[in-house]
Amino acid sequence: MSRRAAFPFAAIVGQQEMKLALLIAAVDPTVGGVVVFGDRGTGKSTAVRALAALLPPMQANIGCRYACDPADRDAWCEDCRARGVEGALASHEIPVPVVDLPLGATEDRVVGALDLERALVRGEKAFEPGLLARANRGFLYIDEVNLLEDHLVDLLIDVAASGENVVEREGLSIRHPARFVLVGSGNPEEGELRPQLLDRFGLSVEVRTPGDIASRIDVVRRRDAYERDRAGFAVAWEPEDAAIRERILAARAYLPTVEVPDGTLANAAKLCMALGTDGLRAELTLMRAARAVASLEGEPVVQVAHLRQIAASALRHRLRRDPLDDAGSTSRVARAVEDVFGK
Repeated sequence: MSRRAAFPFAAIVGQQEMKLALLIAAVDPTVGGVVVFGDRGTGKSTAVRALAALLPPMQANIGCRYACDPADRDAWCEDCRARGVEGALASHEIPVPVVDLPLGATEDRVVGALDLERALVRGEKAFEPGLLARANRGFLYIDEVNLLEDHLVDLLIDVAASGENVVEREGLSIRHPARFVLVGSGNPEEGELRPQLLDRFGLSVEVRTPGDIASRIDVVRRRDAYERDRAGFAVAWEPEDAAIRERILAARAYLPTVEVPDGTLANAAKLCMALGTDGLRAELTLMRAARAVASLEGEPVVQVAHLRQIAASALRHRLRRDPLDDAGSTSRVARAVEDVFGK
């Protein structure tokens, strides 16, 4: 994914819920990723691509094809483990990967396969890493995720759950870390996302075409300025992007100190019970997202206000269909929030 041509994150007009969800994913990857649904031309893919240029760089072992974290030996690939026995591995700073997964990608391209050039020229069986390897410790982005083929959906569900990619084919048996934040976007009019994959996304965001003249004018004016002079537009917005980048770094450092009182957890559980969500993933995601919001705001304790702020994004895609309730999922969450927390 190109970083140089990315539209500045700070220059995106409106769409506060979507921008907050992406910032939460950048601060705490354990939230579980973001899926963005909405009309065409509402900045879904623009926001995700802008995130690539916004993210602070990360440390990785030099020579590692999976960008293993020098500080997390437990998550090292087999090659880094073998080299680490001989001594400390040198590290360097690299950009956080934000990798596109095209809808038409083959399974070999996604998971990796036999390196045919080395097999034919040298007679060696070697592994050619795929998109999942490139996305390790970064973001895997799928545009039109609701149109993704079923076999790739099944594959992503398995890898997202385990954090590891296992490839056994053509005489190869390879395991490598594949811990990434899954980000998807799509238009619900073109088909629904399979529930099994939808449940793997921590946050679900709905975006709409701006309904006021001023916002529409700002969108058109900024997009036109960007298309006419991309480099100049990026330079003009760099101070605002830099401020957001520093905010992400500060929030990451602050996150482990943020407390979640038992009362806040009880409120999260009451809300999920009122909505009838299945399992406990809803409560866990709601708590983690609220904690990330608190860290972004520099607040030491997660409050009900933080739960309110993120409730719709964390819960709207986890509701059962109710044939007796014509209200949309967002309205149902808002109604439950008022019932549980008060107006």
